[in-house]
Amino acid sequence: MISRLKVVVIATGLFWGPLICVSHAQQAQTESQAVQLIGLAGLEQNTKGRLTVLNGTLRFIHAKGTADVSVASIEDVVTGKDSQRVIAGTFGTLASLAAPFGSGRALSLLRKKVDTLTIQYRDASGGLHGAIFTMPRGKADAIKNELVAQGARTSVPTLADLKKDLADSREEKR
Repeated sequence: MISRLKVVVIATGLFWGPLICVSHAQQAQTESQAVQLIGLAGLEQNTKGRLTVLNGTLRFIHAKGTADVSVASIEDVVTGKDSQRVIAGTFGTLASLAAPFGSGRALSLLRKKVDTLTIQYRDASGGLHGAIFTMPRGKADAIKNELVAQGARTSVPTLADLKKDLADSREEKR
């Protein structure tokens, strides 16, 4: 004989079970306020919105809708810090000194107030596109890292990859 407690538990489970939400595992979401300077199809220059990376999609949410880019279609993702790292050093110093009336130095100061994120991607028909975003300082690296983690490619390795390679090379020398 089935006890009354078991009947109550089973009945409660049958009644409330379908109403209980089952959460599916999602990848971490990376999000930032951003301005799309140029590049996304159908958007005007300097469109403000939110840039989100979620489940293999880079999504730009703006007042009139959304624009999506599949992470798998991104052939290159570069941040402003990456550009500074590549150009910095002797060449970067000479270039900023050679700019007329010290404008190179002034321009380099302005770039540090915001982060930039540049992507190069292919559309569904194979056409090559590029888009440039600006966002608050410190946000571009997180978005780049998330894009790379989800399958985007980059021509400039992330700082974490460089540190790992340096540590590996030091271990090999020992």
